[in-house]
Amino acid sequence: MRHYYRILDRIVKEHPDFHRIRFHDLRHTHATLLLKAGIHPKIVQERLGHSSINVTLDTYSHVLPNLQEAV
Repeated sequence: MRHYYRILDRIVKEHPDFHRIRFHDLRHTHATLLLKAGIHPKIVQERLGHSSINVTLDTYSHVLPNLQEAV
């Protein structure tokens, strides 16, 4: 992760208006894109390393508004 921030610092130095993106933001974006693409939440849970699928569903339930309708 240290390398990520070094690269980001270089980009910000060259382009001061560049919005600094935290590494954790990339993790949320990855999970959101997977769920919006229809990837099963269990797969997303495993990728993120959440202890249970409930953690994943509680965190990203706003991405899955049609989940209740599908049931």
